[in-house]
Amino acid sequence: MSRERIQAAIDVKQRILNDDALLDRVQAATQACVTTFRADGKVLFCGNGGSAADAQHLAAELSGRFYLDRPPLFAEAMHVNTSFLTAVSNDYGYDHAFSRLTTAMGRAGDVLFLISTSGNSRNVLAAAVAGKRAGCTLVAMTGASGGELGHLVDILINIPSTDTPRIQEGHLLLGHIICEDVERILFGQTTYS
Repeated sequence: MSRERIQAAIDVKQRILNDDALLDRVQAATQACVTTFRADGKVLFCGNGGSAADAQHLAAELSGRFYLDRPPLFAEAMHVNTSFLTAVSNDYGYDHAFSRLTTAMGRAGDVLFLISTSGNSRNVLAAAVAGKRAGCTLVAMTGASGGELGHLVDILINIPSTDTPRIQEGHLLLGHIICEDVERILFGQTTYS
């Protein structure tokens, strides 16, 4: 059974590798981040469950470091302030948690990553609407269909799978590539060869 899952993961990664249009969109997301950071902007991330974990992980790679010792970049996962998240969820409903913070934090030229394996998470969709209103560049990381998010964003990184664990593995792979390339472009060569 584990061999089948490993092969399934390899198959998804092979489809990613063979999808030039998808890889071009990953490069576009990288360039959007580079442009934002060069303009002293920020990169925000939101997602639920495993996607929240990915959001926090990728934000940490940018705000901390990836390969290089270098200055920190302004990147944040929007769910990490639990007092805000629980207060807004209690007072307004969970569907508004990310949109309220996007309205507070998002500025024209910032990048907002919206992570949802289905592309249909209500609170992530609401954040997309708020981000568009704020003038953010919207990047969705979803599964194959893109869901409703696919129609709202500037850049769609849709993993060619309908299996949630394989989609999340693809998000982390491509998210790491974005973080590495942002760091390399802004600060010089990485140690990866």
